[in-house]
Amino acid sequence: MAAPAGSTPTTDRPPGGAALPTWVAAAITFLCSGAVLVLEIVGLRLIAPYVGVTLQTSTAVIGYALAAIALGAWSGGLVADRTDPRRLIAPLMAAGGALVIAVLPLVRFTGSLLGGPDAGAVLLLAAVAVVVPAALLSAVPPMVVKLQLASLDETGAVVGRLSGIGTLGGIAATFVTGFVLIALLPSSVILVGTGAVTVLAGSAAAVFLRRRTAGTAGSIPGALLVLALVGSGLAAIAPTPCETETGYHCARVEADPARDSGRILYLDTARHSYVDLEDPTHLEFEYVRAIAAVTDVLRDDGEPLSALHIGGGGLTLPRYLAEARPGTESLVLEVDPGVVAIDRERLELQTSDRLQVRVTDGRVGLADEAEGARDLVVGDAFGGLSVPWQLTTREAVELVDRALADDGVYAINLIDHPPLAFVRAELATLRAVFPHVALLARIPVLRGEDGGNVVAVASRAPIPAEALAERLTDRELIWQVAQGAELDRFVGDAEALTDDFAPVDQLLTPYG
Repeated sequence: MAAPAGSTPTTDRPPGGAALPTWVAAAITFLCSGAVLVLEIVGLRLIAPYVGVTLQTSTAVIGYALAAIALGAWSGGLVADRTDPRRLIAPLMAAGGALVIAVLPLVRFTGSLLGGPDAGAVLLLAAVAVVVPAALLSAVPPMVVKLQLASLDETGAVVGRLSGIGTLGGIAATFVTGFVLIALLPSSVILVGTGAVTVLAGSAAAVFLRRRTAGTAGSIPGALLVLALVGSGLAAIAPTPCETETGYHCARVEADPARDSGRILYLDTARHSYVDLEDPTHLEFEYVRAIAAVTDVLRDDGEPLSALHIGGGGLTLPRYLAEARPGTESLVLEVDPGVVAIDRERLELQTSDRLQVRVTDGRVGLADEAEGARDLVVGDAFGGLSVPWQLTTREAVELVDRALADDGVYAINLIDHPPLAFVRAELATLRAVFPHVALLARIPVLRGEDGGNVVAVASRAPIPAEALAERLTDRELIWQVAQGAELDRFVGDAEALTDDFAPVDQLLTPYG
Protein backbone atom coordinates (compact mmCIF):
# COMPACT_ATOMS: atom_id res chain seq x y z
CA MET A 1 0.00 0.00 0.00
CA ALA A 2 1.37 3.43 -0.91
CA ALA A 3 2.48 5.71 1.89
CA PRO A 4 0.23 8.68 2.65
CA ALA A 5 1.21 11.96 1.00
CA GLY A 6 3.72 13.97 3.04
CA SER A 7 4.85 10.98 5.10
CA THR A 8 8.50 10.36 5.94
CA PRO A 9 10.24 8.38 3.16
CA THR A 10 10.80 4.76 4.04
CA THR A 11 14.29 3.33 4.32
CA ASP A 12 13.16 -0.31 4.07
CA ARG A 13 15.05 -1.34 7.21
CA PRO A 14 14.44 -4.66 8.90
CA PRO A 15 12.82 -4.21 12.32
CA GLY A 16 15.43 -3.18 14.87
CA GLY A 17 18.12 -2.88 12.21
CA ALA A 18 19.97 0.08 10.67
CA ALA A 19 20.03 0.88 6.95
CA LEU A 20 23.84 0.78 6.86
CA PRO A 21 26.30 -1.49 8.65
CA THR A 22 27.74 0.34 11.62
CA TRP A 23 31.25 0.39 10.18
CA VAL A 24 30.07 1.89 6.88
CA ALA A 25 28.12 4.63 8.66
CA ALA A 26 31.14 5.34 10.86
CA ALA A 27 33.55 5.43 7.93
CA ILE A 28 31.42 7.86 5.90
CA THR A 29 30.92 10.17 8.88
CA PHE A 30 34.61 10.04 9.84
CA LEU A 31 35.78 10.75 6.28
CA CYS A 32 33.40 13.62 5.52
CA SER A 33 34.10 15.37 8.83
CA GLY A 34 37.83 14.89 8.44
CA ALA A 35 37.84 16.21 4.86
CA VAL A 36 36.22 19.46 6.06
CA LEU A 37 38.99 20.03 8.61
CA VAL A 38 41.70 19.26 6.05
CA LEU A 39 40.10 21.84 3.77
CA GLU A 40 40.00 24.41 6.59
CA ILE A 41 43.67 24.01 7.51
CA VAL A 42 45.01 23.84 3.97
CA GLY A 43 42.62 26.57 2.83
CA LEU A 44 44.33 29.00 5.21
CA ARG A 45 47.71 28.15 3.70
CA LEU A 46 46.25 28.39 0.21
CA ILE A 47 45.10 31.99 0.57
CA ALA A 48 48.02 33.18 2.75
CA PRO A 49 50.37 34.05 -0.16
CA TYR A 50 47.79 36.52 -1.46
CA VAL A 51 46.44 38.11 1.73
CA GLY A 52 49.00 37.21 4.41
CA VAL A 53 48.74 35.17 7.59
CA THR A 54 46.91 37.65 9.77
CA LEU A 55 44.30 37.47 12.49
CA GLN A 56 41.69 38.48 9.93
CA THR A 57 42.74 35.70 7.57
CA SER A 58 42.50 33.03 10.25
CA THR A 59 39.23 34.46 11.51
CA ALA A 60 37.70 34.49 8.04
CA VAL A 61 38.68 30.90 7.23
CA ILE A 62 37.57 29.52 10.61
CA GLY A 63 34.36 31.56 10.55
CA TYR A 64 33.42 30.46 7.04
CA ALA A 65 34.23 26.84 7.86
CA LEU A 66 31.99 26.92 10.92
CA ALA A 67 29.24 28.62 8.92
CA ALA A 68 29.54 26.00 6.18
CA ILE A 69 29.39 23.16 8.73
CA ALA A 70 26.29 24.66 10.33
CA LEU A 71 24.61 25.28 6.97
CA GLY A 72 25.44 21.80 5.70
CA ALA A 73 24.31 20.01 8.85
CA TRP A 74 21.07 21.97 9.07
CA SER A 75 20.13 21.59 5.41
CA GLY A 76 21.28 17.96 5.33
CA GLY A 77 19.01 17.14 8.24
CA LEU A 78 16.04 18.92 6.64
CA VAL A 79 16.50 17.15 3.32
CA ALA A 80 16.95 13.78 5.03
CA ASP A 81 13.45 14.12 6.49
CA ARG A 82 11.96 14.68 3.03
CA THR A 83 13.99 12.42 0.75
CA ASP A 84 15.52 9.00 1.11
CA PRO A 85 19.11 9.83 2.21
CA ARG A 86 20.44 6.86 0.26
CA ARG A 87 19.78 8.82 -2.93
CA LEU A 88 21.97 11.73 -1.83
CA ILE A 89 24.86 10.48 0.32
CA ALA A 90 27.08 9.26 -2.52
CA PRO A 91 26.43 12.25 -4.85
CA LEU A 92 27.10 14.70 -2.01
CA MET A 93 30.40 13.00 -1.16
CA ALA A 94 31.46 13.04 -4.80
CA ALA A 95 30.39 16.66 -5.28
CA GLY A 96 32.17 17.75 -2.10
CA GLY A 97 35.34 15.90 -3.06
CA ALA A 98 35.30 17.30 -6.61
CA LEU A 99 34.93 20.83 -5.26
CA VAL A 100 37.76 20.31 -2.76
CA ILE A 101 39.94 19.69 -5.81
CA ALA A 102 38.43 22.63 -7.71
CA VAL A 103 39.16 24.98 -4.77
CA LEU A 104 42.86 24.96 -5.64
CA PRO A 105 42.66 26.53 -9.13
CA LEU A 106 39.75 28.76 -8.07
CA VAL A 107 41.75 30.33 -5.24
CA ARG A 108 44.91 30.67 -7.30
CA PHE A 109 43.21 32.28 -10.28
CA THR A 110 41.20 34.57 -7.99
CA GLY A 111 44.18 35.37 -5.80
CA SER A 112 46.34 36.34 -8.77
CA LEU A 113 43.71 38.94 -9.67
CA LEU A 114 42.77 40.02 -6.17
CA GLY A 115 45.91 40.04 -4.03
CA GLY A 116 46.07 42.34 -1.01
CA PRO A 117 45.21 42.21 2.67
CA ASP A 118 42.10 44.39 2.58
CA ALA A 119 39.04 42.91 4.24
CA GLY A 120 37.18 42.38 0.96
CA ALA A 121 39.96 40.28 -0.55
CA VAL A 122 40.37 38.25 2.64
CA LEU A 123 36.65 37.51 2.92
CA LEU A 124 36.25 36.62 -0.75
CA LEU A 125 39.25 34.29 -0.93
CA ALA A 126 38.31 32.61 2.34
CA ALA A 127 34.79 32.04 1.04
CA VAL A 128 36.08 30.58 -2.22
CA ALA A 129 38.43 28.30 -0.31
CA VAL A 130 35.99 26.62 2.07
CA VAL A 131 32.28 27.40 1.93
CA VAL A 132 30.72 25.26 -0.81
CA PRO A 133 32.67 21.99 -0.45
CA ALA A 134 32.56 22.18 3.36
CA ALA A 135 28.78 22.70 3.30
CA LEU A 136 28.22 19.76 0.93
CA LEU A 137 30.36 17.39 2.98
CA SER A 138 28.78 18.57 6.25
CA ALA A 139 25.34 17.63 4.90
CA VAL A 140 26.32 13.94 4.78
CA PRO A 141 26.57 13.05 8.54
CA PRO A 142 22.95 14.01 9.43
CA MET A 143 21.78 11.89 6.50
CA VAL A 144 23.78 8.94 7.81
CA VAL A 145 22.24 9.50 11.26
CA LYS A 146 18.77 9.48 9.72
CA LEU A 147 19.45 6.12 8.03
CA GLN A 148 20.74 4.56 11.23
CA LEU A 149 17.74 5.45 13.40
CA ALA A 150 15.81 2.18 13.58
CA SER A 151 13.63 3.33 16.49
CA LEU A 152 13.17 6.24 18.87
CA ASP A 153 14.52 4.09 21.70
CA GLU A 154 18.07 4.31 20.27
CA THR A 155 18.06 7.94 19.06
CA GLY A 156 20.46 9.17 21.74
CA ALA A 157 22.94 6.35 21.22
CA VAL A 158 22.99 6.65 17.43
CA VAL A 159 23.25 10.44 17.35
CA GLY A 160 25.86 10.48 20.11
CA ARG A 161 27.97 7.74 18.52
CA LEU A 162 28.02 9.26 15.03
CA SER A 163 28.53 12.76 16.43
CA GLY A 164 31.55 11.49 18.36
CA ILE A 165 32.90 9.67 15.31
CA GLY A 166 32.55 12.83 13.22
CA THR A 167 34.39 14.83 15.86
CA LEU A 168 37.14 12.21 16.00
CA GLY A 169 37.43 12.45 12.23
CA GLY A 170 37.93 16.19 12.49
CA ILE A 171 40.47 15.82 15.29
CA ALA A 172 42.44 13.15 13.42
CA ALA A 173 42.45 15.25 10.24
CA THR A 174 43.60 18.32 12.15
CA PHE A 175 46.58 16.61 13.79
CA VAL A 176 47.60 14.53 10.79
CA THR A 177 47.41 17.53 8.46
CA GLY A 178 49.14 19.97 10.80
CA PHE A 179 51.89 17.68 12.06
CA VAL A 180 52.45 15.28 9.17
CA LEU A 181 50.95 16.11 5.79
CA ILE A 182 51.99 19.76 5.59
CA ALA A 183 55.54 18.77 6.52
CA LEU A 184 55.67 16.15 3.76
CA LEU A 185 53.46 17.37 0.92
CA PRO A 186 52.57 20.60 -0.90
CA SER A 187 49.14 22.03 -0.21
CA SER A 188 48.11 21.25 -3.78
CA VAL A 189 48.83 17.55 -3.31
CA ILE A 190 46.98 17.47 0.02
CA LEU A 191 43.88 19.08 -1.47
CA VAL A 192 43.82 17.00 -4.64
CA GLY A 193 44.48 13.85 -2.61
CA THR A 194 41.74 14.63 -0.09
CA GLY A 195 39.26 15.41 -2.84
CA ALA A 196 40.16 12.30 -4.82
CA VAL A 197 39.81 10.03 -1.78
CA THR A 198 36.40 11.56 -1.02
CA VAL A 199 35.22 11.14 -4.62
CA LEU A 200 36.38 7.50 -4.65
CA ALA A 201 34.72 6.88 -1.29
CA GLY A 202 31.52 8.38 -2.65
CA SER A 203 31.71 6.10 -5.68
CA ALA A 204 32.22 3.08 -3.43
CA ALA A 205 29.29 4.17 -1.26
CA ALA A 206 27.10 4.44 -4.36
CA VAL A 207 27.94 0.87 -5.43
CA PHE A 208 27.44 -0.47 -1.91
CA LEU A 209 24.09 1.24 -1.43
CA ARG A 210 22.77 0.21 -4.84
CA ARG A 211 23.58 -3.43 -4.16
CA ARG A 212 22.14 -3.28 -0.67
CA THR A 213 18.89 -1.59 -1.74
CA ALA A 214 18.27 -3.29 -5.09
CA GLY A 215 19.14 -0.23 -7.13
CA THR A 216 17.13 2.40 -5.25
CA ALA A 217 20.21 4.37 -4.09
CA GLY A 218 21.39 7.42 -5.98
CA SER A 219 24.20 7.23 -8.51
CA ILE A 220 26.99 9.72 -9.04
CA PRO A 221 26.48 11.96 -12.07
CA GLY A 222 29.31 11.74 -14.56
CA ALA A 223 29.61 15.53 -14.46
CA LEU A 224 30.99 15.33 -10.93
CA LEU A 225 33.73 12.95 -12.00
CA VAL A 226 34.52 15.24 -14.92
CA LEU A 227 34.66 18.18 -12.48
CA ALA A 228 37.19 16.33 -10.33
CA LEU A 229 39.35 15.55 -13.37
CA VAL A 230 39.10 19.08 -14.77
CA GLY A 231 39.87 20.53 -11.33
CA SER A 232 42.99 18.39 -11.09
CA GLY A 233 44.09 19.56 -14.53
CA LEU A 234 43.47 23.21 -13.73
CA ALA A 235 45.36 22.79 -10.47
CA ALA A 236 48.42 21.83 -12.47
CA ILE A 237 48.33 24.98 -14.62
CA ALA A 238 46.91 27.53 -12.17
CA PRO A 239 49.31 30.42 -11.44
CA THR A 240 51.14 30.01 -8.15
CA PRO A 241 53.67 32.19 -6.30
CA CYS A 242 55.42 29.03 -5.12
CA GLU A 243 58.61 27.55 -6.45
CA THR A 244 58.95 25.77 -3.12
CA GLU A 245 56.29 25.50 -0.45
CA THR A 246 57.83 25.68 3.01
CA GLY A 247 56.17 25.18 6.35
CA TYR A 248 55.19 28.87 6.40
CA HIS A 249 55.61 30.38 2.95
CA CYS A 250 55.46 30.04 -0.78
CA ALA A 251 59.09 30.69 -1.66
CA ARG A 252 61.13 31.15 -4.79
CA VAL A 253 64.56 32.48 -5.77
CA GLU A 254 65.07 34.61 -8.86
CA ALA A 255 68.27 35.88 -10.44
CA ASP A 256 68.74 39.65 -10.68
CA PRO A 257 68.91 40.46 -14.40
CA ALA A 258 70.93 43.59 -13.58
CA ARG A 259 73.57 41.77 -11.51
CA ASP A 260 74.90 38.34 -12.43
CA SER A 261 75.62 37.28 -8.87
CA GLY A 262 72.47 38.83 -7.39
CA ARG A 263 69.68 36.60 -6.11
CA ILE A 264 66.26 37.68 -4.81
CA LEU A 265 64.38 35.54 -2.29
CA TYR A 266 60.61 35.90 -2.53
CA LEU A 267 58.46 34.77 0.37
CA ASP A 268 54.84 34.67 -0.72
CA THR A 269 54.46 37.67 -3.06
CA ALA A 270 57.05 39.98 -1.44
CA ARG A 271 60.74 40.53 -2.17
CA HIS A 272 62.09 39.42 1.17
CA SER A 273 65.89 39.26 0.80
CA TYR A 274 68.63 40.11 -1.67
CA VAL A 275 71.89 38.18 -1.62
CA ASP A 276 74.96 38.82 -3.75
CA LEU A 277 76.64 35.43 -3.99
CA GLU A 278 80.03 36.96 -4.80
CA ASP A 279 79.98 40.15 -2.74
CA PRO A 280 78.32 39.92 0.71
CA THR A 281 78.96 43.64 1.26
CA HIS A 282 76.58 44.58 -1.53
CA LEU A 283 73.36 45.57 0.21
CA GLU A 284 70.51 46.12 -2.24
CA PHE A 285 67.58 47.00 0.01
CA GLU A 286 67.55 50.43 1.64
CA TYR A 287 66.45 49.22 5.06
CA VAL A 288 69.33 46.71 5.12
CA ARG A 289 71.77 49.54 4.37
CA ALA A 290 70.17 51.52 7.18
CA ILE A 291 70.75 48.68 9.65
CA ALA A 292 74.30 48.36 8.33
CA ALA A 293 74.75 52.07 9.08
CA VAL A 294 73.73 51.33 12.66
CA THR A 295 76.42 48.66 12.87
CA ASP A 296 78.96 51.13 11.45
CA VAL A 297 78.69 53.30 14.57
CA LEU A 298 78.60 50.37 16.97
CA ARG A 299 82.01 49.92 18.57
CA ASP A 300 85.19 50.64 16.62
CA ASP A 301 84.91 50.18 12.88
CA GLY A 302 85.77 46.61 11.92
CA GLU A 303 85.72 45.24 15.48
CA PRO A 304 83.96 41.85 15.69
CA LEU A 305 80.55 41.74 17.30
CA SER A 306 78.31 39.23 18.98
CA ALA A 307 75.04 39.48 17.06
CA LEU A 308 71.62 37.88 17.33
CA HIS A 309 69.33 38.00 14.29
CA ILE A 310 65.60 37.47 14.82
CA GLY A 311 64.43 36.33 11.40
CA GLY A 312 66.72 34.87 8.80
CA GLY A 313 65.41 35.26 5.27
CA GLY A 314 68.45 35.18 3.00
CA LEU A 315 70.82 35.96 5.93
CA THR A 316 72.01 39.10 4.14
CA LEU A 317 73.15 40.94 7.29
CA PRO A 318 74.90 37.98 8.94
CA ARG A 319 76.87 37.44 5.73
CA TYR A 320 77.66 41.15 5.58
CA LEU A 321 78.91 41.27 9.17
CA ALA A 322 81.08 38.20 8.62
CA GLU A 323 82.76 40.02 5.73
CA ALA A 324 82.83 43.58 7.09
CA ARG A 325 83.72 42.63 10.66
CA PRO A 326 85.80 39.44 10.54
CA GLY A 327 85.42 37.37 13.67
CA THR A 328 81.82 38.44 14.26
CA GLU A 329 79.69 35.72 15.80
CA SER A 330 76.10 35.64 14.54
CA LEU A 331 73.23 33.45 15.66
CA VAL A 332 70.18 33.53 13.41
CA LEU A 333 66.75 32.54 14.73
CA GLU A 334 64.59 31.43 11.79
CA VAL A 335 61.23 29.79 12.35
CA ASP A 336 60.96 28.23 8.88
CA PRO A 337 63.24 25.26 8.18
CA GLY A 338 62.22 25.43 4.52
CA VAL A 339 63.74 28.89 4.20
CA VAL A 340 66.98 27.65 5.74
CA ALA A 341 67.02 24.78 3.24
CA ILE A 342 66.60 27.25 0.37
CA ASP A 343 69.42 29.36 1.80
CA ARG A 344 71.71 26.35 1.70
CA GLU A 345 70.61 24.98 -1.67
CA ARG A 346 70.00 28.14 -3.68
CA LEU A 347 71.79 30.96 -1.86
CA GLU A 348 75.04 29.15 -0.99
CA LEU A 349 74.72 29.55 2.76
CA GLN A 350 77.57 27.95 4.68
CA THR A 351 77.22 27.90 8.44
CA SER A 352 80.14 27.65 10.85
CA ASP A 353 81.04 28.20 14.49
CA ARG A 354 80.78 31.95 13.82
CA LEU A 355 77.61 31.86 11.73
CA GLN A 356 74.94 29.58 13.16
CA VAL A 357 71.26 29.11 12.39
CA ARG A 358 68.75 27.85 14.90
CA VAL A 359 65.31 26.84 13.65
CA THR A 360 62.93 28.21 16.26
CA ASP A 361 60.42 30.96 16.90
CA GLY A 362 62.16 34.25 17.65
CA ARG A 363 60.42 34.72 20.99
CA VAL A 364 61.41 31.22 22.12
CA GLY A 365 65.00 31.81 21.02
CA LEU A 366 65.13 35.15 22.84
CA ALA A 367 64.10 33.49 26.08
CA ASP A 368 67.13 31.20 25.82
CA GLU A 369 69.67 34.01 25.38
CA ALA A 370 72.28 34.62 28.05
CA GLU A 371 72.03 37.94 29.87
CA GLY A 372 74.19 40.77 28.49
CA ALA A 373 75.87 38.62 25.85
CA ARG A 374 74.98 40.48 22.64
CA ASP A 375 76.41 43.65 21.15
CA LEU A 376 73.70 43.73 18.50
CA VAL A 377 70.20 42.33 18.10
CA VAL A 378 68.63 42.68 14.67
CA GLY A 379 64.88 42.26 14.29
CA ASP A 380 63.91 41.37 10.73
CA ALA A 381 60.98 38.99 11.12
CA PHE A 382 58.19 41.34 10.01
CA GLY A 383 56.69 41.21 6.54
CA GLY A 384 54.56 43.57 4.52
CA LEU A 385 51.41 41.48 4.93
CA SER A 386 51.74 40.03 8.40
CA VAL A 387 53.63 40.49 11.65
CA PRO A 388 54.36 37.87 14.35
CA TRP A 389 52.74 39.86 17.15
CA GLN A 390 54.57 37.98 19.91
CA LEU A 391 57.77 39.76 18.85
CA THR A 392 56.25 43.24 19.08
CA THR A 393 55.31 43.43 22.75
CA ARG A 394 56.95 44.97 25.77
CA GLU A 395 57.64 41.51 27.16
CA ALA A 396 59.53 40.57 23.96
CA VAL A 397 61.47 43.85 23.99
CA GLU A 398 62.44 43.19 27.61
CA LEU A 399 63.94 39.88 26.50
CA VAL A 400 65.96 41.79 23.89
CA ASP A 401 67.11 44.25 26.53
CA ARG A 402 68.18 41.39 28.77
CA ALA A 403 70.22 39.83 25.96
CA LEU A 404 72.09 43.06 25.14
CA ALA A 405 75.26 44.36 26.73
CA ASP A 406 75.06 47.78 28.41
CA ASP A 407 76.15 49.52 25.20
CA GLY A 408 74.40 47.05 22.90
CA VAL A 409 71.90 48.12 20.23
CA TYR A 410 68.58 46.75 19.02
CA ALA A 411 67.86 47.57 15.36
CA ILE A 412 64.47 46.48 14.06
CA ASN A 413 62.99 46.66 10.58
CA LEU A 414 59.36 47.82 10.60
CA ILE A 415 56.93 48.07 7.69
CA ASP A 416 53.82 50.22 7.76
CA HIS A 417 51.93 52.89 5.84
CA PRO A 418 49.89 55.94 6.87
CA PRO A 419 48.53 56.42 9.45
CA LEU A 420 51.57 54.39 10.63
CA ALA A 421 49.75 53.24 13.76
CA PHE A 422 51.81 50.07 14.07
CA VAL A 423 55.17 51.86 13.81
CA ARG A 424 54.06 54.44 16.36
CA ALA A 425 52.91 51.71 18.77
CA GLU A 426 56.14 49.77 18.36
CA LEU A 427 58.20 52.89 19.03
CA ALA A 428 56.12 53.52 22.15
CA THR A 429 56.84 49.94 23.19
CA LEU A 430 60.59 50.37 22.68
CA ARG A 431 60.55 53.61 24.67
CA ALA A 432 58.81 51.83 27.54
CA VAL A 433 61.89 49.60 27.91
CA PHE A 434 64.91 51.48 26.52
CA PRO A 435 65.99 54.98 27.61
CA HIS A 436 67.29 55.84 24.14
CA VAL A 437 65.27 55.27 20.96
CA ALA A 438 65.63 56.67 17.43
CA LEU A 439 63.77 56.21 14.16
CA LEU A 440 65.55 56.06 10.80
CA ALA A 441 63.22 56.99 7.95
CA ARG A 442 62.65 59.23 4.96
CA ILE A 443 61.24 62.72 5.63
CA PRO A 444 57.81 61.94 4.05
CA VAL A 445 57.49 59.01 6.45
CA LEU A 446 58.40 61.15 9.44
CA ARG A 447 55.73 63.60 8.33
CA GLY A 448 53.18 60.79 8.16
CA GLU A 449 52.72 61.27 4.40
CA ASP A 450 54.27 58.02 3.19
CA GLY A 451 55.25 54.57 4.40
CA GLY A 452 57.36 51.52 3.69
CA ASN A 453 60.36 50.21 5.56
CA VAL A 454 61.74 52.12 8.53
CA VAL A 455 64.35 51.13 11.09
CA ALA A 456 63.92 51.69 14.83
CA VAL A 457 67.03 51.77 17.01
CA ALA A 458 67.00 51.27 20.78
CA SER A 459 69.76 51.12 23.36
CA ARG A 460 70.59 51.76 27.01
CA ALA A 461 73.47 53.94 25.80
CA PRO A 462 73.01 57.23 23.92
CA ILE A 463 72.59 56.82 20.16
CA PRO A 464 75.15 58.89 18.17
CA ALA A 465 72.66 60.63 15.88
CA GLU A 466 75.14 62.79 13.95
CA ALA A 467 77.54 59.93 13.20
CA LEU A 468 74.60 57.73 12.24
CA ALA A 469 73.22 60.40 9.88
CA GLU A 470 76.63 60.63 8.21
CA ARG A 471 76.73 56.87 7.72
CA LEU A 472 73.26 56.91 6.18
CA THR A 473 74.47 59.50 3.68
CA ASP A 474 77.61 57.46 2.98
CA ARG A 475 75.37 54.54 2.11
CA GLU A 476 73.41 56.66 -0.37
CA LEU A 477 70.31 56.89 1.78
CA ILE A 478 68.18 60.03 2.01
CA TRP A 479 67.06 59.02 5.50
CA GLN A 480 66.84 61.09 8.67
CA VAL A 481 67.48 60.22 12.31
CA ALA A 482 64.54 61.23 14.51
CA GLN A 483 65.05 61.52 18.27
CA GLY A 484 63.83 63.62 21.17
CA ALA A 485 61.06 66.12 20.46
CA GLU A 486 60.76 65.07 16.81
CA LEU A 487 60.21 61.46 17.84
CA ASP A 488 57.76 62.60 20.54
CA ARG A 489 55.64 64.29 17.88
CA PHE A 490 55.80 61.24 15.62
CA VAL A 491 54.81 58.74 18.33
CA GLY A 492 52.07 60.98 19.68
CA ASP A 493 49.67 59.23 22.03
CA ALA A 494 50.39 55.70 20.79
CA GLU A 495 50.28 53.10 23.53
CA ALA A 496 52.83 50.36 24.15
CA LEU A 497 51.97 46.83 23.07
CA THR A 498 51.86 44.03 25.64
CA ASP A 499 51.31 40.28 25.59
CA ASP A 500 47.87 40.97 27.01
CA PHE A 501 46.96 43.55 24.35
CA ALA A 502 48.73 43.68 21.00
CA PRO A 503 46.21 44.39 18.21
CA VAL A 504 48.98 44.41 15.62
CA ASP A 505 46.82 43.22 12.73
CA GLN A 506 44.39 46.07 13.30
CA LEU A 507 47.15 48.67 13.63
CA LEU A 508 49.14 47.63 10.59
CA THR A 509 48.44 49.25 7.22
CA PRO A 510 50.19 46.88 4.79
CA TYR A 511 49.86 49.06 1.70
CA GLY A 512 49.69 52.76 1.13
